[in-house]
Amino acid sequence: MTEQAYLVLLALTPEPLHGYAVITAVRELSGGRTELAAATLYGNLDRLVQAGLVEPAGESVVDGRLRRYYRITDGGRLAAEAETERLAALAARARQALRHRAAGGGRTADGLAGGLPFGARLAGGRA
Repeated sequence: MTEQAYLVLLALTPEPLHGYAVITAVRELSGGRTELAAATLYGNLDRLVQAGLVEPAGESVVDGRLRRYYRITDGGRLAAEAETERLAALAARARQALRHRAAGGGRTADGLAGGLPFGARLAGGRA
C-alpha cells in the first residue's frame, strides 16, 4: 500500500469526507509532509474504490460546486489496521537496528553484523 493511499484511508476513518476535506486531513495526518493534488487524490480514491476499500457516500452541491463524499469500508478499515501494524513492526525493527549500530554492532570484516548475515536480525532470522 502506498503512503498516500494509507493516509487517505486514515483520513476517511472517522467519517465520510469530500475531496478537499480528504486533502486537508491528509496534510494534517502527515504533519504537512504530504500535499495531495486533486488529480493524485482522485486517482487514489478510484483505485481504493476498485479495491473495495473505499466507497462513494453521496454528493451535495455547495456554492454551485459538486462535492462527492467517500467513506472507508470495513475492508478498508482492516487494510488500514494491517498497514498500521506492518509499519509499527518495521519501526520496531528500525529502532532495534539503530540501537545495535549505536552499541557498536556494526559489520565485521567478513560483512556480518554481530556474527549474523546482514538483515538476519532485522528480518526475524531470515537473511
